[in-house]
Amino acid sequence: MGCTVDCVPVPQPDETLIDVSALLARHEVLEDLGTRFQAAGHELALVGGPVRDALLGRTVADLDLTTSARPEEIEKVVDGWADAVWDVGREFGTIGVRKGEDHVEITTYRTDAYDPSSRKPRVAFGDSLEADLSRRDFTVNALAVRLPGGEFVDAFGGIPDLARGRLRTPVTAQQSFDDDPLRMMRAARFVSQLGFTAHEDVVAAMTEMADRLSIVSAERVRDELVKLVCGQHPVAGLRLLVDTGLAEQVLPEVPALRLERDEHHRHKDVYEHSLIVLEQAIELEHRLGEGPDVVVRLAALLHDIGKPKTRRFAGDGTVTFHHHDVVGAKMTRKRMRALRFSNDVIDAVAQLVELHLRFHGYGSGEWTDSAVRRYVRDAGDQLERLHILTRADCTTRNQRKAARLRRTYDELEERIAVLAEAEELAAIRPDLDGNQIQAALGIGPGREVGEAYRFLLELRMDQGPMSEEAATEALRAWWAARG
Repeated sequence: MGCTVDCVPVPQPDETLIDVSALLARHEVLEDLGTRFQAAGHELALVGGPVRDALLGRTVADLDLTTSARPEEIEKVVDGWADAVWDVGREFGTIGVRKGEDHVEITTYRTDAYDPSSRKPRVAFGDSLEADLSRRDFTVNALAVRLPGGEFVDAFGGIPDLARGRLRTPVTAQQSFDDDPLRMMRAARFVSQLGFTAHEDVVAAMTEMADRLSIVSAERVRDELVKLVCGQHPVAGLRLLVDTGLAEQVLPEVPALRLERDEHHRHKDVYEHSLIVLEQAIELEHRLGEGPDVVVRLAALLHDIGKPKTRRFAGDGTVTFHHHDVVGAKMTRKRMRALRFSNDVIDAVAQLVELHLRFHGYGSGEWTDSAVRRYVRDAGDQLERLHILTRADCTTRNQRKAARLRRTYDELEERIAVLAEAEELAAIRPDLDGNQIQAALGIGPGREVGEAYRFLLELRMDQGPMSEEAATEALRAWWAARG
């Protein structure tokens, strides 16, 4: 294959047939289905993302088909052939089918009509493949392969757009986004996932119609945002959201980071800094294993969102952002709740935002073992992510300073490892349990047991592991001092 803008593979005419043939050969179920539908007098085509991804050399995960057959006719064709059939969305004309290891969704040709106050279409079944393709979001997703036989269909210039790495809409961008405003989020998502650029008409329509996103449910917006953040080029996708005004509808805290610069006061560009931190965090994700980590990426993007609210100007020309970590954690919780993230994800991201400055109290390594234990305890199961975020948060161009910070954090991680091996930091507990506390003090269950437990935990943090005898003696002294 050739290569043009951004090294996007360019399918040549003969290579298109080769790519399609390879896809069909890997999924024999496609040709088999095509033959069955043809024998029943219906058209069938592979459509959209699977075709696009095959041409780009990407892994094809989902097999989406479109057909002239109505839902009940689809079921009749696959009856007795499929291993399983389920009703994905009959009102939208979609029937799910499993044959062997292949899962396929088959949808009747559609010509949707939209209510301007809702992104839910009034479904009307169509009669032609070309009309069905015209209602797709982007030309690169309006590609089809007729089955059986593998005839390639590109009615709206999707192949040239793939070659140029360009996002265009089959109809006007205004009409497409007015029909379904979520497509504006998908534009930014595809910029992130595929490394494409949005056509100027798409950018103009997104800018003009950004407020239309308000009719889309928070859950749908969240899902697109997660896919964007977890893409290969999330910064490019985020810049598109911010530049078009869509971010004001989704994550207004991010464009708010573009603080007005004052020539008399010195501070770094917080917006650009946050994007760099995101990129640097991605480079360190390998510490967590394979795949993008949405918690790390969101924490990196949002870690400084408390700065606009806490910015103060000092008389010497400096700018301060005192407690922006705590303020930012509260803002993070509020925004992520509005986007309907799960409580686990919200807790993890907010915790990282709140702790992202903690390391800077380490100085040149003056922390006691007690302070290191508390650092580990407060991070809990987010410790490895906190390591990543803290390291990524260094964006200074001063190479000497950057190297010093890396060495200091290396030392902290080494101290954590030594203490962890000796003391099982990950499961740190007092040296006496609740039953032992009650026996030592001669008390029954109640509030005092909890208070004693917390005292022993703090003692464990300060002094490290103690014998049962020493811990009991310290507990009784504490109890006597309470009167």
